[in-house]
Amino acid sequence: MSDPIAFSAATPALALPLLFAGQAQKEFFVNEAFCVLDALHTRSLAASQAAPPAAAAEGACYRVIAPASGAWAGREDSLAILIGGSWRFLAPVEGLLMFDRAADRMVIYRSQWHAAQSVQLPVGGTVIDTEARAAVAALMTALQVMGVLAVPDT
Repeated sequence: MSDPIAFSAATPALALPLLFAGQAQKEFFVNEAFCVLDALHTRSLAASQAAPPAAAAEGACYRVIAPASGAWAGREDSLAILIGGSWRFLAPVEGLLMFDRAADRMVIYRSQWHAAQSVQLPVGGTVIDTEARAAVAALMTALQVMGVLAVPDT
């Protein structure tokens, strides 16, 4: 008889739980995997905050920022997903790009979370090239619409 195939406990990209032959109560692991996929399929966050919201919707996904408190204490930089009334925490993977709906901007994980920054339009200078400024302004507007650049505060 050959040796059984060795599997890791979770998928490498999303950390979805894997099933093993003869595993009891498989539905718990499959349901958890479906809830994680449901929360992350759009790659969007409800918000980035330090503490759990008072009333979070089932399946809501949040980015935990420092200083984390309450049920999120010690979970800085994690993704918190409300599954079955309890918080499930996932570690972000390098290059994970998410849209923060509350902040209306993109965040990316590269050793730590980085957010899109606001960029000011060019002004002044000794030579004014209106066509170049118009092209830069159009490019910045397109990047702001896509959430790559944050919209400057007015």
